[in-house]
Parts: sequence; structure tokens; C-alpha cells
Amino acid sequence: MTVNLIDKIGDWNPQLLRELKGRLKVFNVAIAVIVSLLLQVITFLYQLRELPGDKYGLTASYCNLREFYNQQQNNFYQQQNLLYQQLDKAKQIKPINKANIANLEADIEQSRIQINGFQKFLSNNFCPQNEIDWSLWWRDHWEYTFLTFSVIFIFTLLVAGTYLLINDLAKEERRGTLNFIRLSPQSEGNILTGKLLGVPILIYLIVLAAVPLHVWAGHSAKIALSYIFSYYVVLGACCIFFYNAALLFGLVSRWMGSFQPWLGSGAVLMVLFMTILMASSSYNGFNNSTAWLRMFNPWDVTNYLFPNLFRVYRGSPLKNLQFFYLPLGESFVTIVGFHLLNFGLCTYGITQALRRCFRNPKASMLSKKQSYLLVVFCQIMMWGFTIQHLQNYNLSDVIRNNFSFLALYNLILLFGLIAILSPQRQNIQDWARYRPHRVAKQQNFGRNSLWSDLIWGEKSPALVAIAINLAIVTIPWLAYSSILLDNTSRIKLIFAVALFISLMMIYATIAQLILLMKTSKRSLWAICIVGAAIFLPPTILQFLSLYAHEYPTLWLFSTFPWAGIEHSGAIMIFMSLLTELSVLALLNLQLQKRVKLAGESATKALLAS
Repeated sequence: MTVNLIDKIGDWNPQLLRELKGRLKVFNVAIAVIVSLLLQVITFLYQLRELPGDKYGLTASYCNLREFYNQQQNNFYQQQNLLYQQLDKAKQIKPINKANIANLEADIEQSRIQINGFQKFLSNNFCPQNEIDWSLWWRDHWEYTFLTFSVIFIFTLLVAGTYLLINDLAKEERRGTLNFIRLSPQSEGNILTGKLLGVPILIYLIVLAAVPLHVWAGHSAKIALSYIFSYYVVLGACCIFFYNAALLFGLVSRWMGSFQPWLGSGAVLMVLFMTILMASSSYNGFNNSTAWLRMFNPWDVTNYLFPNLFRVYRGSPLKNLQFFYLPLGESFVTIVGFHLLNFGLCTYGITQALRRCFRNPKASMLSKKQSYLLVVFCQIMMWGFTIQHLQNYNLSDVIRNNFSFLALYNLILLFGLIAILSPQRQNIQDWARYRPHRVAKQQNFGRNSLWSDLIWGEKSPALVAIAINLAIVTIPWLAYSSILLDNTSRIKLIFAVALFISLMMIYATIAQLILLMKTSKRSLWAICIVGAAIFLPPTILQFLSLYAHEYPTLWLFSTFPWAGIEHSGAIMIFMSLLTELSVLALLNLQLQKRVKLAGESATKALLAS
């Protein structure tokens, strides 16, 4: 039967069979099971350290006599506080009645003696075993056990799983077997599925061996099986997302070598810790666009499903979650469903990028068409969590409070698209070699026109695609300005958007010019120079204490022009925009010459040969 099962696995997915044969050794399986069992025993025994014994206090949590003795203790303290108040009032009455004060001080001393005697009684007497609420203690014990394993599952699967996947790809690359896998007749889906299921198989064994105790602990803690099952479903969807992202990271960062797995798993660990810190801090709401980022961590949905286990948070903030005014937090079905929808869409996008990069390592992660869809999806998600109904705030105030978040996220998104979409020198040479004569004759938007190639083509310069993505980003801002702002604020916002677009186009043109150079490490140079152009100007202005309200003109030429627009006049804003457009025009003329020269040089070299 084992042989038949292996044959079926090999027929269904040969890559999975290869991974399982390499990892499911007897010693490895035994170590994984032993580690899981030891972890379960240690966790169970660790929770038993607080088992009520013979010296369990009368005022401890699970003693049935606790309320009676706490009430007596409170009565003593209240009586003492009342005597102190009477003493303070007596001292304020003129003339001072020394006899009354002496009596009150004697009563206070007697009260202190009574409290000390009562405390001594509590320390010398213990709760009888028949007065201990054992059912409540065991329920809480199983709750803590369930919570411990829930957290362990999250960190083990996400951190260790991503490390193993990235490390496996790095080893395949060093051994040269990755190219062999690429040339196999299997589809990309089968190969990647085999990697996802086979590489972390020992991690799966450790977790699966602990699942029975985890389910039993949840059942003993009176947790509904539907909630436990929902936790597993969300955790599984989260693992699929992170594992696909780990494979993509491993494919596009081959130059990092052995540092790849540490960086990838470290980034996942940092995201988990940051999200937990946000959830445990006083500011743990979901009333801004950061809610989307927090949904990639199952910590908050675990808090939502099992609120009794997270008593320190006093209720899950997900209960107030809204998406375009839709109250997602009112039902666990909508919360779980939205998490699964988010993970599903994001995982689908990553798998498309994986398919592109797996067969052709030099291909970009996204095509231009996919970049448009990505930007649209990101805008829907970010604005969906921004537009919420909050008490004492209207919609304009809510958007204004989220302005910095939206601007920063879109800046990072566009910067990443510039790096991904800008083609290398060889691709532009190939594109310029075969297009010039045909483009000169066709100026329509047909299938073979220049505009169609600039919008959809893989090897053409990415400036038109970047401009379209910028237009998609600015559409919500223009709608916001036309509906909710007055004329003055609307004009300033339009100028801010125009300055931002011109700056991003300048950065994209600079990146494309650098990628056309003949020097080595062109991509690294482009990232460093464009990154410096984006982040250095505002950093230097802040370091030199050149603030926007004092020197608005300087901020108009930085990456955050809206900081200076509020304190600048219309003429200065218009001149700044005109200057940036002039720089953009000159850079594009230079880019056009460089592309034309690259095409002519390639053609001449071809004819000469």
C-alpha cells in the first residue's frame, strides 16, 4: 500500500515525490515527532506550575471564598480611609480640638492593627481544597495551552517555512539543479506546488503532531469547533501567501547567495513582531489604511476569534473594522471571508509573477498590464480601509488624517514599479532594432503601433506605463478634491498631485537612462541613485532644520511637495511645476536620443556582420 501511495504521488506531482524522498528519512521524521511531543509535554507541564496546592491563598483567583475575604479586606481599608478623612477635617477646624484628634489617631492605630492582623490571618490560612473552583481552573489551563500553541503555530509555520523554502532555492541554484528543473516537462504549477508541499514537510509534521492536543485544548476550553476550524483555514491561507512570496523572493534575489534565507525569514519575523506590537499598544485601531497591512498577519484574527484568551487587549479591534463603510467586524464570517479573499487575491498575483520568473530568470516580475491591475487593487484596498465612519469625524477629516499613510504607501509602490518595469539595456536594444521603420509609418493605436507597444510591450521603455499607473493613483485624489474640498484646497491639492507626478516621472526617466548605460551593475546604480533622489532631499532639509513653513520653496522640489504647497503662493507653485516639467522634457529628449542611438548601433553592427 505504501508503494502504491508513493506511485500515486509520483504520478500526480514528481517534484513533490522528489522533495519527500529527500526529506522523509526515518531519522528526520523521528526527530520532528520527538520535538513536537517534547514541546507539547513542556507546554502542558509549564501550565501545571500554577496548580492550586495545599497552600493556595484565600484571596487567590480560583478560591470560592475569595469574594468574602476580599470584601472584609475592603471594609477595613474603607474604614481606615474614613478615619483619615475625619482626622483631616478635624485638623482644619479652629480652634483645634486636641482630644478629638487624639481619639481619631487612636482609632486609626486600632484600624492599622486590625488590618495587619487580617493580613497575617490571610498569610497563615489557606483555601480548603473543596472550596477551589477546579472546573474554572482547568478551563483556563486549557485556554492558555490553546493560546500557546496558536502562537507557536504562527511563528513556526511562517518563519521556519519561509526560511526552508528560500534556502532550498538557494541550494538548487548553487548546485545547478534549478535550471534542470526549469527544463523539465512539468508545468510551473506542479513544480511550485511540489516545493510548497514538500520542502517544509518536517515543519508540517511538527505542527500536525501537535494539532490533536491543540483541538482537545480548545474543546476543553469551551471554544466552538467552527472558530477553531476558521483559525486553521486563515492560518493555512496565510502560509500559502507567505510561502509563494518566499519562492518569488528566492527567484529574484539570487545574487544575495547564502544571505537570502536569513533576510527573507527575518523580514517575516519582523513583520509579525511589528504587528503584535501594534496590536498590544494603546493605538490598536483599524480606522486607517494600515489595517490592510495588519491583515497579512493572522494575529489579529486569532484575537478576534478567541477574545477571552487575549484579556489584556480588552476586546479585538477587528470588531470595528470597516471597508468602504461596510461593517466587516460584525460577524466572524465576514472577517474570515475577507481575510481569505485578501490572501487569495494576493496569492494569485504572486503566482502569476512566479510563473513569469520561474521559466525565464531574467524576466521582470510583472508585465505592464499586470502592473495596472496591481495599482488598481492596491488603491481599492488602501482607500477601502481609509473611508470609514468614525464618530466626531467627517469623511474629509478622515482622509486628511490618512494623507501621510496613503502618500507613503503609494510612493513605495511606485518606486517598486519603476524598479520592476524599467527594462534593461539589451531589451531596449532589441526593441529599438526592429521598431523604428514600422513605427514611423503607423501612428494609430492599433496592435502594432508605437503607443500600443509603449503601453503593453515587454521590452519598450516603461515611462508611459509609469504615467498610466500615476494616473490611476491620482484618480481617487481628484475625486476627493472635486467632491469634498473648497476651491482653494482643491487647487492646492491638484498642484500637489501635479508636482508629485512630475517628480515620479523624473525619477523614472533617470532610472531608465541609467539602465541604458554600458557599465556593469546598472540595476544597483539605478536603485541607489533614484533612492537617493527620493529620500535624501527631505532628509537633508529636516537635518538642517529647513522646515516647510519657513522655506516652502525648497520643499516644492522635494519628494513631498505638498508640505511646501500649504505655505507657498500660486506663482511660486506654478514656477516650480514649470521647472520640473522642463527638466522632465529635457530628460525625455535625452532618453529618446539614447534609445534611437542604441537601435541604430545595433542595426549597423548587424549589417556590418
